[in-house]
Amino acid sequence: MIAADTNVVVRLLTGDDPAQAAQARRLFETETVFLPKSVMLETEWVLRRLYRKDKPEVTGALENLAALPSVRCEDETTVLQALAWSRQGLDFADALHLASSRTAGRFATFDRILARGASSVAVGLAVSEP
Repeated sequence: MIAADTNVVVRLLTGDDPAQAAQARRLFETETVFLPKSVMLETEWVLRRLYRKDKPEVTGALENLAALPSVRCEDETTVLQALAWSRQGLDFADALHLASSRTAGRFATFDRILARGASSVAVGLAVSEP
């Protein structure tokens, strides 16, 4: 198994550098690739902010990436839950924080948008100010 950095994933998903994209494709075709949650989080940010991709396109790309037979996501259930909540309107980073915190029972934030979004998707976690 080999772990991949965000830049490898971005090359795979965007093909913006043909030579590196080909290398990334070969890696995902020939190896079992481990993707840390932090790489998934950073990839989502890079695609939305730097590449100006819209949220549904980015969420779909990450779902397809996680579904590749060669990919092993760190804490896959949590990542997939965060992607599902992102599809329902939460910011992916917020969704990943919430999905990763489900066993805590409560989640403290000053972010009112996060709190409202969490209640709208029924995360099963009390989200409120500290």
